[in-house]
Amino acid sequence: MTSTQRDIEVAYDVDNEFFRLWLDENMHYTSASYLTGEETLEKAQLQKCGILYDYAEMSPKKSVLDIGCGWGANLQYLALDRGVEKAHGITLSPKQANEIDRRGLPGVKVWVEDYAKFNPPQKYDALISIEMIDHLVSPAQAREGQAVAIYREYFKRVAEWVEPGACFGFQAILRNVVPRARKDLEDLAFTADVIFPGGLNPRLEELITAPHPYWEVLEVRTQRESYGKTTAEWYRRFQLHEKDIRAKWGDQVYADYDRYLSTCVKAFDRHWSSDVQMKLRRIAL
Repeated sequence: MTSTQRDIEVAYDVDNEFFRLWLDENMHYTSASYLTGEETLEKAQLQKCGILYDYAEMSPKKSVLDIGCGWGANLQYLALDRGVEKAHGITLSPKQANEIDRRGLPGVKVWVEDYAKFNPPQKYDALISIEMIDHLVSPAQAREGQAVAIYREYFKRVAEWVEPGACFGFQAILRNVVPRARKDLEDLAFTADVIFPGGLNPRLEELITAPHPYWEVLEVRTQRESYGKTTAEWYRRFQLHEKDIRAKWGDQVYADYDRYLSTCVKAFDRHWSSDVQMKLRRIAL
């Protein structure tokens, strides 16, 4: 990963209570899936988990690894909402792992480890990963034309953790159109360099190409508007807590996240960014 453990701590370890103020109640920090546009954020997040559950062809008796599991929102869905008996996860954030342990979810185990160094204790029946791949390629590597090769190495490595025929429910943020205005470019650069250092969102065409020859792409579903709704709701909730955030974490944290969240809303509205969900199936080589 080009995002180091320190980069991940910058992005996710401000304080669990800080993120709890403006994310949904289970702390999903990825795009929800609004199917009608009228759902609450909480319901749309569970719908996201349901889509990826189906893409992974999961069932309660199957084992699954969540690659880049965050604070455990999807693991909680698997364990409590769907009754999955063995749901494991990996993250680079110690605070996220502590939050998962605090939840005491049945059948859930988490490791603080880089996926590139992870040796699973078993082969899994399925994989899920939600917007973790955004941490694999740096802007410099993308400019040098290395992105597809790096993503392909990722898909090759995780393919070793399942048997042929196993499915992978995969989700990623996408970068689409590059804005022309200097201020917009500066705001996007701020988001990448200050809030999420060390990574870059992939392009859709890269994610269509990179899984081969290890995974077959079975389904592709984009949801730009859903991420726009998700970030708009995060931003609304964040602003409601301005006084508390400034008092507890300081004016700079408030200013940074205000700039970041408002930029996200604009990015999805103006097609600078999007989001994709994919169903992949492990190929027998």
